[in-house]
Amino acid sequence: MKRLGVLTGGGDAPGLNAVIRAIVKTAIREYGIEVIGFRDGFKGVLEDRHVLLTESAVSGILPRGGTILGTTNRDNPFKFPVAEGRFEDRSEECIEIIRDRVDALIVIGGDGSLSIAHELALKGLPVVGCPKTIDNDLAVGQAKTFGFDTAYAFATEALDRLHSTAESHHRIIVLEVMGRYAGHIALHSGLAGGADIILIPEIPFSYNKIIDKIQDRLKQNKRFSLVVVAEGAKEVGGEMVIQKMIAGSDDPVRLGGIGETVARQLERLTGIESRVTVLGHLQRGGSPTPYDRILATRYGVAATDLAVQGQFGYVVSLDGEKIKPIHLSEVAHGIRKVDTEGELLKAARKIGICFGD
Repeated sequence: MKRLGVLTGGGDAPGLNAVIRAIVKTAIREYGIEVIGFRDGFKGVLEDRHVLLTESAVSGILPRGGTILGTTNRDNPFKFPVAEGRFEDRSEECIEIIRDRVDALIVIGGDGSLSIAHELALKGLPVVGCPKTIDNDLAVGQAKTFGFDTAYAFATEALDRLHSTAESHHRIIVLEVMGRYAGHIALHSGLAGGADIILIPEIPFSYNKIIDKIQDRLKQNKRFSLVVVAEGAKEVGGEMVIQKMIAGSDDPVRLGGIGETVARQLERLTGIESRVTVLGHLQRGGSPTPYDRILATRYGVAATDLAVQGQFGYVVSLDGEKIKPIHLSEVAHGIRKVDTEGELLKAARKIGICFGD
């Protein structure tokens, strides 16, 4: 192998630059091969936009959020948008460009990007995957994906700040966090940040149950409540709140707005002044935590090792204390949800956290 390619796809996450840095350093120092970075995910591949990544190019990027290569959650080469509602398969063109530029490709992304990587691997392209998502919902065993630790740490800090203002004004404050169809960020930040109520997609909630919890707190002279709600949470018998639809995206649904809905309903039903804070993309930005920097670095090194050793069609995954390869077919087209019978959720229930059920 003489040249290795890398791209970042899907939503940005803290730690992407750490992975890129690790890939470049390992490739050059350990194996003496060049690294090419494709700009803006698979869109950059199809437009043949790339850059040579040297050690100096990745110097100083370890603590930086985002990705120096750029990213996009659109432009799937198997379903490339050409007009309103019209798509075409440009996968062969994509493969040809990649083969002309590099000997193998590392795809850093979530379920969408890794699904594309899997389809490309089935067509013979030498591909290795590297898992990324702040949502922690990839089907890669029970390991955390890098970006998650930073995201829920920020949400926890937000709860710490909201606690004092909620208590001072005797309010209900609702914090809406990301997570798509899984409640990992909500559960972890809610538990770490002392939330009274946590609403997640895996457990449809009832306003009556939430009000029972708030009333119980009032009886204990606790005149405020903190509610963490995942963007994909929904009422029993209800639907998720959709903010908008994005044409040309593999996952066109953009969730958002459940926090405002919950706050408005709780104020109406309890008579207690309620406020909502939506963290949104603040969870994606900023410097990665030490945990995410280390995990991202380990993933970058492991992905490079797999590529050089010719173990294609796999994605690197943390299994306990070791990083092991998992076949892309096990990761593509699947998400990992919160285990509602798991130890973490049971612990939250035992200390009195309400899940609205």
